[in-house]
Amino acid sequence: MATTPSPLRALVVDDEPPALSELAWLLGADDRIGRVLTADSGAQALRVLETEPVDVLFCDINMPGLDGLDLARVLARFATRPHLVFVTAYEQHAVQAFDVRAVDYVLKPVRAQRLAEAVRRAVEARSSAPLPVPEPDEDIPVELAGVTRFVRRSTVLYVEAAGDYARLHTAQGSHLIRVPLSTLEERWSTAGFVRIHRSTLIGVRHVSELLMDGGRFHVRLGGHTLTVSRRHTRQVKDLLIRRDAR
Repeated sequence: MATTPSPLRALVVDDEPPALSELAWLLGADDRIGRVLTADSGAQALRVLETEPVDVLFCDINMPGLDGLDLARVLARFATRPHLVFVTAYEQHAVQAFDVRAVDYVLKPVRAQRLAEAVRRAVEARSSAPLPVPEPDEDIPVELAGVTRFVRRSTVLYVEAAGDYARLHTAQGSHLIRVPLSTLEERWSTAGFVRIHRSTLIGVRHVSELLMDGGRFHVRLGGHTLTVSRRHTRQVKDLLIRRDAR
C-alpha cells in the first residue's frame, strides 16, 4: 500500500515584505506544504537553516547583500541541501538559476496555479533524490622515519602523481605512498576527490575558492593555489559550484 509523502517544510526568502507575506500565504494553502518559515534576506535564511530542517526554499533573486544566486551557491556546499525554487520578477536569470540546479523558476506576479506546479516539482525532486550516505573515512599507512603512521583520508588536501607513487599533501606535511594516482582517483571518487589535472587530485571539501587568472581556472585550498587543466574545468566547476549534496 502506497504511503502519502510527508508535507514539505518550506522556507520563503524575499526582501520585500508584501511579496514575502503573499508567497507564504499561498504556500500555506497548499496541502503538500507543511510548515512555512520566512526570511527577509539571504543571511537570515542561512541562520534559519542552521536550526530548522527545510525541504524546499522559495527564493527571490535580486536581494541586497547575499542575493538568491549567491545563496544557492552557499547551499551547494551543504551536506544535504534543500531543493530550490526561484521566485523573481526578472526573466534574465533563468539560465543561471538552472546552473545552480533550481527545480523551478517562477515569475512574479505569482499565480496560484503556477506555484502549485513548482510545489509539484519540489515534491518530485525530493522523492527522486535519496539522502546521501556518508562515506566512511579511511586510514592510509605512511612510512615516516622507519615508523608506520596513519593519515586520515579526510585530512588530505590534494594528491600529486609521482610515477607509480602518489604524494599526499595535508596541512601538516606530505607523504609518499606506493599507490598510483589513477588508483586513488577510482577509490576516492565517492569520497569527494576529483582530478583537476593529469597529475593532481584534490579533496573538494578543502577548497575555499575557485578563481580565474590569466584565462585559467585555479582552486585554492589550505594555503595552496593549484591550476585546473582545461580538460577538467567543467567537472571541477560542476562539483564546486553546482553540485548537490556530496
